[in-house]
Amino acid sequence: MAIVYTCNHCNNVVGKLDQEIVDTQSLGWNELSAEDRNALIEYQANGDVKIKTICEDCQESLEKNPAYHELDNFIQ
Repeated sequence: MAIVYTCNHCNNVVGKLDQEIVDTQSLGWNELSAEDRNALIEYQANGDVKIKTICEDCQESLEKNPAYHELDNFIQ
């Protein structure tokens, strides 16, 4: 099983953890509301877990262009 962190905006893989056992508390998932968990964590058919996050490039773009927050997709 792998935990794959993927940018929600550009879909680039930010990081990957290969784990047999996952301690969700040490990853901070217990701090998320049920709504946030549903929005940010996807369980894949192969057993992997996909976590939506933001990469440094997309974060920088949003910081430089605050109006991008209003868009559903700012990556062309």
